[in-house]
Amino acid sequence: MPASRNGAAILGADPKIQLHRRLRQKQSVDVVDKYYPKKIVQPIAKADAQIDPKLRRAATIAEERARAHSLSKCWRFVKEALVAAGVVKSRPQTPLAKQAGQELVNNYGFKKLPVSNPYEAPVGSVLVYGAKRAAGHVEIRTETGFVSDFRSKTPSPRPADWRFREELV
Repeated sequence: MPASRNGAAILGADPKIQLHRRLRQKQSVDVVDKYYPKKIVQPIAKADAQIDPKLRRAATIAEERARAHSLSKCWRFVKEALVAAGVVKSRPQTPLAKQAGQELVNNYGFKKLPVSNPYEAPVGSVLVYGAKRAAGHVEIRTETGFVSDFRSKTPSPRPADWRFREELV
């Protein structure tokens, strides 16, 4: 199946559609059967020795429990994964995802990571995204992408407020 420059796959046997233009001119165009967008190629996340192994376990737990599509319960799923992995002893109390960062720093010993690109965050990092009027978003970095209440190979498009890891004492 030949492909065009923009990633469209053209049907075999050279099918064409005849278009009639205003000046009674005929023009043939290729029929596009499928469209393959450009794949985003990002490196696999690295496991950082400074990250608590419990955070990597939280990433695994969150990945196992995540759905294919969002349920709009990202902070709830991340909280449950952090508790199940033993990262935090009690369930965080903040209701909104955008408040997660401040609570994790103030009450659970997390610290802000010095990375601006979410792909550079090590496995197990908790990424918090703010929003002016919305609840925000929170996700955990995994080896192959990001996870909250759903799995994704790409990070949230929202502007990031915080990227955290637990401080080892």
